Amino acid sequence: MAKIDVLDLQGKKVGSLELEPEVFGAVNRDLLWEAVTHYRAAKRAGTHATKNKKLVAGSGRKLWKQKGTGRARVGSIRSPLWRSGGTVHGPQPRSYDYQFPRKKLLGALRSALAAKLADGKLVIVESFGLKAAKTKDFRKTLDALEVTKTALLVDSEKENRNLELSARNLAGVEMMRGREVHPYHLLRYDRAIFARTAMEKLQQTLKASAPKRKAQEVAE
Repeated sequence: MAKIDVLDLQGKKVGSLELEPEVFGAVNRDLLWEAVTHYRAAKRAGTHATKNKKLVAGSGRKLWKQKGTGRARVGSIRSPLWRSGGTVHGPQPRSYDYQFPRKKLLGALRSALAAKLADGKLVIVESFGLKAAKTKDFRKTLDALEVTKTALLVDSEKENRNLELSARNLAGVEMMRGREVHPYHLLRYDRAIFARTAMEKLQQTLKASAPKRKAQEVAE
């Protein structure tokens, strides 16, 4: 079973954490693509709209009689064939979200964690116990953890007001709870920094949902 170092907020090793092979196994890139595509589709506003014949401005009366004028018949100035008329089959407000199986989502999350570990971008800290809410001091903490680009901070379910206030004004840094983590977040940010308790809870959830290995595979 693989292990990863657990650091304090000064970047010093204070212990280690065992990583479950069911969670940190192979990386399924196709599954990651599906999960990210679904996440981005669900985030689309879908508020675009065009005016059809009944919504554009203009009189509803018939412009001339149906027969006898020698001109093409027309029923309204708001006809789609006319300038400033309504739009036919134009986009209307809609939701781009669609169903995505929970098993596939959890599988994608396991792949995203495995990819972060393979790239050396996964960091585990003992806790995010900050004494005060100071952005300047927390920036030094990130420097000690070798965060040079963007970072995702994942804490346990308990409220950590000092961490929220310290991190919210830092560009490229986002904080969330362990139950909110999505494969999209892990791929978007350069480094993923987990509190030890948050990683332990996430590992339990992902291990329980992992497909069972066959007896023959285990024997091999």
